[in-house]
Amino acid sequence: MVTKKIFLKNSDEVVTLLGKQDETLRRLEDLYNVQIFVRQGASTGEFSVVVRGPAGKVEKALAELDNMRSSNGEPARKDSPELKVLSPDPETVYVTYQGKRLKPRSANQQKYVEFARKYDLVIAIGPAGTGKTFLAVACALEALACGKVNRIVLTRPVVEAGEKLGFLPGDLYEKINPYLKPLYDAFYVMLGMERFRFLRDEETIEIIPLAYMRGRTMDNAFIILDEAQNTTPEQMKMFLTRMGSGSQMVITGDVTQIDLDKKQQSGLVAAEKILAAVEGIKIIRLSEEDVVRHILVKRIINAYENWTGNDNAR
Repeated sequence: MVTKKIFLKNSDEVVTLLGKQDETLRRLEDLYNVQIFVRQGASTGEFSVVVRGPAGKVEKALAELDNMRSSNGEPARKDSPELKVLSPDPETVYVTYQGKRLKPRSANQQKYVEFARKYDLVIAIGPAGTGKTFLAVACALEALACGKVNRIVLTRPVVEAGEKLGFLPGDLYEKINPYLKPLYDAFYVMLGMERFRFLRDEETIEIIPLAYMRGRTMDNAFIILDEAQNTTPEQMKMFLTRMGSGSQMVITGDVTQIDLDKKQQSGLVAAEKILAAVEGIKIIRLSEEDVVRHILVKRIINAYENWTGNDNAR
């Protein structure tokens, strides 16, 4: 296995060369059985393409990329249907490594994606199954592919573990894996396990508990805070003030699933009230009408909302 790199002129060449949502890149990966990654230097801002795989196939993929650069992104091999550049589809948020197009499936989800593409801070509140986390990950990968950011940061409050996190076996990723599994699952669907692990190991995708974000400033990053209903107001304020230059944030949560001590106020509930009128911030509410999981999930949510029994059963 070898790894080689070529440098690109600017973000326009990235888009032209790789196609919308990296579609051309993935066709090259399938054709030559290599892995291809787009990078932007944190300090220099230079764009590069990294190709990894068997030596001979890496050379062929690099030659194909060079040919495409000289022909404004058109595949040099006109007889190869796998390399056909597809026309842009504005409804598609991201194309998975298996070629599946991910699109919003309700009007509210469409609005959510539009907000995430346009605004630097978006808060999405809604019940389970409404695509809050999944669409946030898709929008983050879209921003990374288009060169809007050069890394993705994922965080979540580790409420259940509390101070016991340090006593769990394994390294940091293994300790927090049970709590960040929904985020992992979304990346596995979109990138595949191997590509996700490569990006994680290179810290293009960074996964950390919320407590580890104190004192940091996140520049040129797409930052996702998941399960935000389990933050305290102090934690939420700390998180919001981590945003650096060129970054954007998406905060997701379900206010009907707060696991904090009853004496503590949810940071998500407070943020919705405090930030409602702040310019440049968008808050969207999703409902059972936006549930895209099994049809029974929507019925279960409705049944619980209409139940007049013991509230503690929630």
